[in-house]
Amino acid sequence: MASISGGELLVKCLINEGVTKMFGVPGGQLTTTIDAIVRIGQPQGLEWVLVRHEACGANMADAWYRVTGDLAACAGTIGPGASNMVAGMEVARNDNIPLLAITPQIHSDRSYPFKGSQQQLDQINLYRPLTKWNALVNRWDRIPDLVSTAVRQAFAGKPGPVHLDIPVDVLFETHPEDDVRLVPPEKTRSRGRPQGDPALVEKAAEMLVQAESPAIHAGSGIFAAEAWEELQELAEYLWIPVIPTVGGRGVISESHPLGLLPTSGGMMVAGGQADVILTVGCTFSELDAWGKPPFWSTPDVQKIIQVDIDPAQIGLNREVDVGIVGDAKAVLRQLMEAVSGLTKKVESREFTETVQMIEQTVREGSDSAMENDDVPIHPLRLVTEASRFFGEEAIMCMDGGNISLWGTAGTRIYRPRSFLWPSGSGHLGTGLPFALAAKMAAPDRPVWILHGDGSFMFSVMELETAVRLNLPVIDVVANDRSFGMIKGAQELSYEKRYCGVDFTDVRLDKLAEAMGCFGKRVTEPGGIKPALEEAVASGKPAVLDVVLDCAANLVPPTLETIFGIWLKGCEGCST
Repeated sequence: MASISGGELLVKCLINEGVTKMFGVPGGQLTTTIDAIVRIGQPQGLEWVLVRHEACGANMADAWYRVTGDLAACAGTIGPGASNMVAGMEVARNDNIPLLAITPQIHSDRSYPFKGSQQQLDQINLYRPLTKWNALVNRWDRIPDLVSTAVRQAFAGKPGPVHLDIPVDVLFETHPEDDVRLVPPEKTRSRGRPQGDPALVEKAAEMLVQAESPAIHAGSGIFAAEAWEELQELAEYLWIPVIPTVGGRGVISESHPLGLLPTSGGMMVAGGQADVILTVGCTFSELDAWGKPPFWSTPDVQKIIQVDIDPAQIGLNREVDVGIVGDAKAVLRQLMEAVSGLTKKVESREFTETVQMIEQTVREGSDSAMENDDVPIHPLRLVTEASRFFGEEAIMCMDGGNISLWGTAGTRIYRPRSFLWPSGSGHLGTGLPFALAAKMAAPDRPVWILHGDGSFMFSVMELETAVRLNLPVIDVVANDRSFGMIKGAQELSYEKRYCGVDFTDVRLDKLAEAMGCFGKRVTEPGGIKPALEEAVASGKPAVLDVVLDCAANLVPPTLETIFGIWLKGCEGCST
């Protein structure tokens, strides 16, 4: 009877769960697992992907799900590796992204409580607030049960990251393989979609049909439920404008006549003047101004229908008139059936036409940036031209401060799961690892990153990963030689007393070349498109070091509003 180690058993469990990628940095305690991936995993589709920093490994596992909808794993070794991975876990937790983090632990007889081993760390308590669920795997024969439980927890209800902490002796311990049974995933969880209460669905349908100026506010929960087709069908049937959250860009194409940009003039009118809003798969959070005026109207004049898989999210920040607990795809199907039974298809709506007119006017204003030939380059010219260049099939990864605000105004997203940004945390440095996993998941699609130079340097080491894995992503760096968003805040509110925000002028293109990438510095707007063409033609990972107009980039149109929200949030604080 063959015996297998805990590391081999772990790999067999991951294969059983359909996991095809484990991103991470090796460590001595992981060697039995990595060797099992080579011998057992690779022939069955499980691949170890070496990264240069554990946080980026978590980011790549995160992005793998965002693009594919499938679970990936990440791993970091005891102590330093586990603590490095924390930053990536925080991103996944705040955006409700399912992934499986695996950390080895000090030998069982020297941990919990610890006895002074090198690299010891209470990884269970460290990861608890960063995960939806985590557990210590304290026995070899519990590996199958706890891997299965972890994956079930990752996808149950509102999804999220999970974590297993496995002592090194458990990973190296061997027992007969026949001592355990791997249960097929379909026998350990339901694949059904929870429907909403029929009476509440009917009430919501009546409100939508009777409304004169309804709107839909949709978030990334649409992606988790794969509900974008149902969302568009309902919006088109009632001819309702759709306001995506920033993290939900792509729930409907931004070229669709009903699709608004998340921070546009059309969004302001739709959000502020709608009499009924159907919000699906999102919470009125900080980036949604908490569901409060002036972005939204008051509860006495604006009714809210909220659909969410998690009962705790209903009415969390904004009182609701109808709260429906259920899967977004299932509930939208129910609503569509109920609405179609109450009214025929709406062909036009005065409110929607007004919103469309305002949206078009605002978009024409941002599109006019293509005519801006100023030197240094205006940030809106850069983001508009890059977005047009990559086109409708592209996956865009956004990473930075002020350039993200310009990017929200000047870029367009046309497909679901094509916009990757850590909206729940605003974490810097996710752009490159997000893009690398996206390119692995969708090798035939263009993948590009809109970076600030500050955020670019947080994960620059992964350019080597891009070269090693032959992942030709295009990194567009908006270089203003500063942490521009904070400098802009100092400009607005602290009489230009700049401190801790300015960098030296690093030749990012030369840095890229030294790591085996294509690199080019761009100083004039006429050079943007030729540089993009050269980057694509090189067939390599590429970095365009685009020198921006620092003054123009300092205060994007929305920064004053955002900083005002920060200050308002601090009213009454002792500081």
